[in-house]
Amino acid sequence: MDKIVHPSSVSGRFQAPSSKSASHRAVIAAALAGGESYISGLAVNDDIAVTIKACEALGAQIERDDDSARIIGIVNPPNSAGIHCGESGSTLRFMLPIAAALGVNAVFTGEGRLPGRPIHMLVDELCRNGITTDYAGNMPFSISENLNNGTYRIGGGVSSQFVTGLLFALPLLSGDSEIIIEGRLESKPYVDMTVSTLKAFGITVEEKGNGYSVKGNQRYTNCNIRVEGDYSGAAFLLAAAALSGEVGCEGLSEDSLQGDRAILPLLERFGAQVSHEAGMVTVKQGRLRGIEIDAADIPDLVPVLAVIAACAKGTTIIKGAARLRIKESDRLASVSAMLGGFGADITQTDDGFKIIGKPELTGGEAQSFGDHRIAMSAAVAALRCKGPVVIRGAECVSKSYPDFFEVLQSVSQCRERS
Repeated sequence: MDKIVHPSSVSGRFQAPSSKSASHRAVIAAALAGGESYISGLAVNDDIAVTIKACEALGAQIERDDDSARIIGIVNPPNSAGIHCGESGSTLRFMLPIAAALGVNAVFTGEGRLPGRPIHMLVDELCRNGITTDYAGNMPFSISENLNNGTYRIGGGVSSQFVTGLLFALPLLSGDSEIIIEGRLESKPYVDMTVSTLKAFGITVEEKGNGYSVKGNQRYTNCNIRVEGDYSGAAFLLAAAALSGEVGCEGLSEDSLQGDRAILPLLERFGAQVSHEAGMVTVKQGRLRGIEIDAADIPDLVPVLAVIAACAKGTTIIKGAARLRIKESDRLASVSAMLGGFGADITQTDDGFKIIGKPELTGGEAQSFGDHRIAMSAAVAALRCKGPVVIRGAECVSKSYPDFFEVLQSVSQCRERS
């Protein structure tokens, strides 16, 4: 599906989408809990749908009604299960250690770029602690045998999702375990979200210097939980306002643990006017200027930050983003191709970009590369282009924000058609 987005300004209010990261965590914790849990404000997108299916495959009973779900936790895990992860890296990296901890002989499948995304480090640690697998760098693959408690060593610069998966799984084991993080843990705010969710469901973990200590024989307890708004998804509309107009966004928590909450101070540093009062985030266009950004903890913001940089006066340096090469697309290459195609002055570096801003971009055609964040970033860039932008493969936004184009249209005079 193609979308055509015309140059425009934005004005109005919108409701933040529900947090995809928080939704993954809430569904999984509820599936591991005894009794019935109720989740409201649940994200409605492809990734959450496959996480729900994965939990059902392990024995959870889930009744979903639009943006809410009643979940009866796993009582008797099956001996074997097929777990389809779609294109969701979170689903794969979370459910792999959980299935191992439950003693389920599982076959994991995926699609898109997911089969080739790296999980060697996590698989190696699981094998060192009891499981067997035929994993050889692709999918499908299978696991068998039971996971044992022990010491797990995870490199901090690959994926914080490995740590989250272990934090979900290790409390289920019969003995105590330790996670040792080697090097700096990038995207640590996502792990903080996991620890907070675990606490809500009765699980305690202790952060210790370079890792986490996890007691075994813990039991998840059921609870009712409401999922907060998503800074990652809202960032695209907030960035649109920084480029061209003013918007208000409802549903974003001021005390959120989400790392992508950093979008607000970053927009201010670029020169936009930002306020967060009475439950409303307001962003207004300002005189944008280039800045330097360390993206180690906020990789998902990089595509739209690069769009802002392309329109900001002066030079912007984005660093700490090497991991973007192993996302839904090679996002360093995808962003460079998208913005370069619009006439931006953008140069890839080993771990990010050097971008020299221009007052206006040219427009034209952009490939989404099957990557939801590239498609949404291209739509934001279109607001500051001389001519319309045609986004190829725009249907990929269903992975995280299915209503994105409708919401963009509601706060702007953009005219888009299939």
